Amino acid sequence: MSKDAHGITQELQEIVVEARRHLEWLRDSGIAELAPRSGEEKTWFSLPRPAQRQGSGGGAPGSEDGEAGGSLAPASECAGGAAAGTLRSADLRLAQAADEAPRGQGAGTLRTGRQPRPDSGKGPPPGGVRYAPTDKGCGSPALLALREQIGECSRCKLAGGRTKLVFGVGNPDAELMFVGEGPGADEDAQGEPFVGKAGQLLTKMIEAIAFRREEVYIANVVKCRPPGNRDPEPDEIAACEPFLKAQIAAVRPKIVVALGRFAVQTLLRDATAISRQRGRWREYEGVKLMPTFHPAYLLRNPPEKKKVWEDLQLVMKELGRAVPHKR
Repeated sequence: MSKDAHGITQELQEIVVEARRHLEWLRDSGIAELAPRSGEEKTWFSLPRPAQRQGSGGGAPGSEDGEAGGSLAPASECAGGAAAGTLRSADLRLAQAADEAPRGQGAGTLRTGRQPRPDSGKGPPPGGVRYAPTDKGCGSPALLALREQIGECSRCKLAGGRTKLVFGVGNPDAELMFVGEGPGADEDAQGEPFVGKAGQLLTKMIEAIAFRREEVYIANVVKCRPPGNRDPEPDEIAACEPFLKAQIAAVRPKIVVALGRFAVQTLLRDATAISRQRGRWREYEGVKLMPTFHPAYLLRNPPEKKKVWEDLQLVMKELGRAVPHKR
């Protein structure tokens, strides 16, 4: 076995150990199983409960830039092939703590084999940090569980240069979700996606279609700022991808607007240029997806705003809302 292959194998083994410890923490917190939404085939990853446990034990760790550059490699090519894909699938299933309540009837609860205890007595979740529903982007049980799973992440090299992890922000029951590329300097400083110049433009885009920013949900492909706002690299995207997918599954929007090349290619696995994909409805795991240009690209190319306005009008029509006059 080559030195590189040995290193990858050792890393995957460490991830498996961390995942199992996280499952044990979930189980001891009262979450016996992560359940699928109604009508879905039951394929969830769960850990059998032992007949008896002795002792109290303890919980264990479980650019916003635009359009330049090439295409992304499939995630399976970036993290060890099939084995890494299986691990990412397990990560996704761990993260998707199903929020079963219908829209408009509260946030719902996790499906468990028993009533969860307010405090298992085993200390904070993996990573040693407790998160709250009031934290940015954590407004439902499913999103909060996902944030706790991510923890103070060090799964890729971006962790070493970040100021704050940028999880997401907005309405946990949003019918409209925007997905961008990654944090820039302002986002890294504030811990919230799209707050810099590109974010200000995104807010104007949201308001132009008669939404308020707090009514939608906003997230990025990667949660940490790439150095110098460079493009995120394939291994970095592969590390974050399961969490983005879990966010979409937790929010359950009617429509996802994918902003720019990296968001579109990550979700659709389609390397076609964004200029050819924008304005055409696609589908991501049963959710309608509208590709369009990233706000950072629009800041550099203002005439392209007209095309984005056309894309947003299609979104409004699909949601059954009256298309407002262009501002």
